[in-house]
Amino acid sequence: MSMSFESYMRDMVQPMRDDLTRIGVTELRTPEEVVENLPYAKGTALLVINSVCGCAAGQCRPGVAKALQNEVKPDLLFTVFAGQDKEATAKAREYLAPYPPSSPSIALFKDGQLVHFIQRHQIEDRSADMIAADLTGAFEEFCK
Repeated sequence: MSMSFESYMRDMVQPMRDDLTRIGVTELRTPEEVVENLPYAKGTALLVINSVCGCAAGQCRPGVAKALQNEVKPDLLFTVFAGQDKEATAKAREYLAPYPPSSPSIALFKDGQLVHFIQRHQIEDRSADMIAADLTGAFEEFCK
C-alpha cells in the first residue's frame, strides 16, 4: 500500500509539531483560529512560526522550550506551521508587519501589539541558549 505525499509529510512533520505542543504551545491550524486568538489576546502571547528547516529543530524549538522554563513567561503560547498550515501562517504574518515573512521566527505580543520579534536570520546564526536568553529578556521586559 502506498502512502500519499501529504500523509507522508504529515507523519514526518508531527514530531516537529509535538516539540512545541508537548510544552504547552497551542497550534493555530486555520486562519479563523489565528483571528480568534492572536489580535485580541489579553496580556502577553508568544507566537512561534515553526518550520521543517534545521535551524527550527536545532535552535528555534529548543530555544523556545528553554525560555519557557523561565519564571516570567507569556500568558498565552501559540504556533503556526509554515509550509504546512499555509493559510493560518499567512494570516498570522499579517500581524508581524513591518517584518518580512520568515520561518522559523518568534513573536511576542502584548495586548495584541507586536513588541518583540526574532527573525530567521537571528535564529540561524545563534545557539538555542542565545535564543532562550533573547526570549527570557523579552519576557522579563514585557510579561511582568
